[in-house]
Order: sequence, then structure tokens, then C-alpha cells
Amino acid sequence: MAFRRVLAVTAAACGLAGGSVLLSSVAIGKQQQVAVSKAGGDAPDPASPPPPASPPGLLLLPSPAASCPAAPGWLERNNGACGYWDSNWDRREPVALINLKKKNEETGEQELSSRLDHYRAKATRHIFLIRHSQYNLDGRSDKDRTLTQLGREQAELTGKRLASLGLKFDKIVHSSMTRASETTNIISKHLPGVKKVSTDLLCEGAPIEPNPPISHWKPEAVQYYEDGARIEAAFRNYIHRADIKQEEDSYEIFVCHANVIRYIVCRALQFPPEGWLRMSLNNGSITHLVIRPSGRVALRMLGDTGFMPPEKITRT
Repeated sequence: MAFRRVLAVTAAACGLAGGSVLLSSVAIGKQQQVAVSKAGGDAPDPASPPPPASPPGLLLLPSPAASCPAAPGWLERNNGACGYWDSNWDRREPVALINLKKKNEETGEQELSSRLDHYRAKATRHIFLIRHSQYNLDGRSDKDRTLTQLGREQAELTGKRLASLGLKFDKIVHSSMTRASETTNIISKHLPGVKKVSTDLLCEGAPIEPNPPISHWKPEAVQYYEDGARIEAAFRNYIHRADIKQEEDSYEIFVCHANVIRYIVCRALQFPPEGWLRMSLNNGSITHLVIRPSGRVALRMLGDTGFMPPEKITRT
């Protein structure tokens, strides 16, 4: 009973009430229990010195590194610590762009500060990720997967919504797939003068094996290997803080696909990318990411279709 009371009080104090807790060790008075691995781990050697005693009632949890899954080959995680924000995630942190070994020893910190200011971004980037509109699912090839009549109406509504924001958009980058290109052409009618750029990097694919897995969608392992590297390349190429030469804030539109957008959101927020399939996006929806000069990232909107009448909303 004493053990249960101590555990309940400690868990509640840590905000863990109602959840499952893994105990590394629990010390109560002079008694101590040491957890042994259920996967065949050896019990402590009686001849070895006992582990250091913990204060009565202390609940010890495993370190974050022990609970984080291993990252895929193309991802990098600092110290394996969950919840850690990597300030140099886009490799554009000022201190990472200069050679500290060349610092002038006479001027010291003054020169270093001046050099850091030179490499520091000044502007904020606004990234608008648009999912393509509804398309013909029966098409056998990409060129046959054209927008449906409803899909064209959705694209019109999305274009009107973007135009109503009153922002000076710099460009529209879109996937080269038919449904994304057609969506872009309709949207661009409402944004005259904004240049369009097509790229294969933003094409649909399987970015990374989702966790938890789902039974009705299981691409081959090679598809994750090929598509994942390409979609990660799209993220690194397009999602980063502003260039140091950029003086004013920018507003950019990217028209692509649900899998690509969900993966990009996870990576930009430094959430586990394996969770991308836990999000759902409507056709023609708008997702808004903000990247500050400091490298901090904020999600303003995720899959917004509030500008569409309910009967026009689909998720195919």
C-alpha cells in the first residue's frame, strides 16, 4: 500500500497521472527494487556494489535518449533527445557559417559579433502549402488524373482566398504532377503576375514509414527509400530561413500533395517525421508556416478549408 501511495503521489506531481510509467528504480525507505529487462537481461551480481540509494519515494524515469526511436539515415537528431530544438536545423545559423579559427585574437569578441551580424537573416519567410484539388482517381497514369469539376471549383475558391489575403506573393512553386499543375493554373488566375515554377521534388510519394502503421496502405520498402530521399531533398531545398541578402519578408506558395505537406510540417516543427500520417488534409486546403530570421518556426494554419462551403469540401 505504501508503494502504491508513493507512486500515485509522485506520478501526479510529474503530470503523469493516468499514463503508463516505466520505473528504472523505486526506493522506499531502506528497501530498493531494481528493474531487470524482460528481454532476458541478467540480474545484478550479488558481489557487485549496490547502486546508489535514492531518496524515499523518488521516481526515476529513463533518459529521453532511451525512449526516442532511431532516426532514418537522412535525418539528424541532436544527442537523440526528444523535445530538443536544433537552432541550426537548416544549417543557416550565423555561427555555423563562419570559420571561428580565423578569428582575430586582437579584436576578439567585437570582430566575432560583427561577423555574426553579417551572416544573420533579416527577413521572415511565409510558406503557404496548398494541397491540390479533387482529381479523377480512376486515371491509369498521371496525365489521366485530371481535376474533377468539383476539383476545379475548389481551386477557384482557394485562389480567391489567397488573393483576399492582400499579400504580395513572390512565386508559386508546384509539383509537376497533373493534378498539382492544374490546381496551380487555376489559382494563378487570381494572382496575376506571380511567376510559376514546376519541380519534380514536390511530387507525391511515400516520405517515411509511418508510426503507427496502417493496414490499407503499405508501399514497398524501396518506395520509402526512393521517395523519402526526394521529399527530404524538397524540404531542405525549400524550407529554411531567409537568405542573408533578403531584406523584406516574403510570401511563397507551394502547390503539392498531402503526404509531402504533412512530412514537411513535421520536419519544420522538428516533430518525429514518422507521425506524418496522423494528420489529414482536405483538397485545396491551405497550410501556413512562418520561418523567422532566428530560425524559429511557427505553424499558423494546418489544412484550412474554412473558406469553402461544406458541400465543396473533400479529402480524396
